[in-house]
Amino acid sequence: MQSIIRRTLLSGRRAIHLSTTTTPSENALKFVSNDTKFLPEGLTQAIDIESLAEANEKSPLATQLFKINGVRSVMIGSDFITVNKVDESLSNNPELNWNNLTPKIKKSIETFTKQKNTFFNKDFMEQHQRDLDALDENDDDIVFEIKELINTRIRPALQDDGGDIHFRSFDESTGTVYIKLRGACKSCSLSEDTLKGGIEGMLKHYVPEVEAVKAVLDPEEEIAIAEFEKFEKKLKGVV
Repeated sequence: MQSIIRRTLLSGRRAIHLSTTTTPSENALKFVSNDTKFLPEGLTQAIDIESLAEANEKSPLATQLFKINGVRSVMIGSDFITVNKVDESLSNNPELNWNNLTPKIKKSIETFTKQKNTFFNKDFMEQHQRDLDALDENDDDIVFEIKELINTRIRPALQDDGGDIHFRSFDESTGTVYIKLRGACKSCSLSEDTLKGGIEGMLKHYVPEVEAVKAVLDPEEEIAIAEFEKFEKKLKGVV
């Protein structure tokens, strides 16, 4: 069963459309966005946040949600946020029912998005990225081999030129490896050649399951690029 509640908020480059979807738990509600990505591109695993202290460490958006009376935990996914609330049986407070909580949660998400704040703290995301890069015994053979090639063959070469590379994810259905270029590699005019001729070529050679490599941008970078393109168009219009 779905309960759809839509609101639209426009602010420059960011517009957010939220709908709510019920879950098997009566104390959990899923807030879904059709146009805003809460996780950086290439990251697919949702991030659980169980307390205000954890929110302060990981996500300014989650911190705002925990300030709402009744919010017990938050999980942030690619295009959704699941909020768990305190069970109403533990309190007679009418503010703990979804009719009262839903508008507050939606407004908090919308306002935060409108202000173009970052959804996650930089230090947390950097550590999260290091965890993704690290070889894990739970990785399947393909991901393990991709990470090993990145760590031992590709990264050292890029770091020699002042750049770096981070593994984001591997999509088995398309054979696509998602990576994040950093430092000089991100801004280099030859980055596309490096990506296709170097990184993609090596991974495809050693890992037959790899069909393509795609460099991803974080949401803040996408906004900056869009704003720059808009500024360029204005300049051309003046000329």
